[in-house]
Amino acid sequence: MRITKILAVAGFMALAFLPIENAHTIDTTQYWMKIRAKDKYERTLIANSGVSIETTREDFVVGIGSLEEKKSMEKLGLLEVSFPLTEEMDFPTKDAAFHNYTEMTDKLRSLTSQYPTISQLSSIGKSVEGRDIWAVRISGNLQQADSLAAAVFMGGHHAREHLSIELPIYYIEYLLTEYGKGNPRVQRLVNSRDIHIIPMVNPDGAEYDISTGSYKSWRKNRTSNNNGTYGVDLNRNYGFGWGGGGASTSPNSETYRGPKAFSEPESIAIKNFVETHQNITILLSFHTYSQLILYPWGHVYESIANTRDKQVHEVMAKKMAEWNGYKPQQSSELYIASGDTTDWSYGEHKIISFTFELDPGNSGWGSGGFYPGAQVIPEVQRKNLEPVLYLIDHADNPYRVLDQSNGPIFKP
Repeated sequence: MRITKILAVAGFMALAFLPIENAHTIDTTQYWMKIRAKDKYERTLIANSGVSIETTREDFVVGIGSLEEKKSMEKLGLLEVSFPLTEEMDFPTKDAAFHNYTEMTDKLRSLTSQYPTISQLSSIGKSVEGRDIWAVRISGNLQQADSLAAAVFMGGHHAREHLSIELPIYYIEYLLTEYGKGNPRVQRLVNSRDIHIIPMVNPDGAEYDISTGSYKSWRKNRTSNNNGTYGVDLNRNYGFGWGGGGASTSPNSETYRGPKAFSEPESIAIKNFVETHQNITILLSFHTYSQLILYPWGHVYESIANTRDKQVHEVMAKKMAEWNGYKPQQSSELYIASGDTTDWSYGEHKIISFTFELDPGNSGWGSGGFYPGAQVIPEVQRKNLEPVLYLIDHADNPYRVLDQSNGPIFKP
């Protein structure tokens, strides 16, 4: 394994990576903060400041933000504890089982070459730094897959959420190898569906986060903001509801939304991919952490107006929670966040859409937060397998969960 795979660490001191002429004007140190918040309205107030909320509790949140955002919390009288994220804060060791970009690419090429009749590897676009954004298509009828009901799964929107990349890789391997073994359930699903899996939406950010052998707690992509700062939060850059609450206008913020909707090549790649595949009926985006199953809306407090669509999301989320033990809820029950993937995929395309916030359930240093250690990978993959198969199964008609007498409704 490469040196970039050795030890885990939260935090970064990004000034070291700034151009010399900007280093004396911009402090890009990020701060861990415990902030008082008793309800979704106070959490939204915090999110609107640009703080990236990572964990919510009954009367406080844990977030990461810039010095400016820390001072804002202090002025509001909400900040309880804060400290800068530095490279001395080691997380659990031995993370070599995680895949970096090269290792992921090699594995995807190997798997699709082993199962060429049911899988295809393709690049759906390139990142800011020119890396391919890989997608694997799995179907027992590749030549006519566009005529089958489709589900899409993706991970790695946020750089430091490496566990969200491991699950898509695993499900590619599971579907292909179990199909090859003659697993009847997997063969039935693969033969009747068009399955798309995009493990690493933000390859530049993921590579940057591990580039020195110590985690930087990097979230965004690596676009240059032309003021000495880097990165746009890709999950605030989608077009539906873009520019609303819970997304910052400051380029130095963890939740910087970008200068316009779909300003980034990575979010454009997902947009073009989804719009090219009109047969997609279900979408799942993996994130970490908090053990949640989220569904639209995120950009407003109101529920989905269409009663059946609202019920489908609720019923499916509750069912999947039986398997993975996560808490199902509407995204904005946490706090308002605009420009995210699932608001766009449902809002623009009426795709039944979910976000899984994976393990761990809290941000305590002992539990690992974004960096829980490689030992958690197999269990998190296992507990989310049934939800993934469930979504694939219902891609022909998600509304079957409301009335089992309903047959397939998908028509290409």
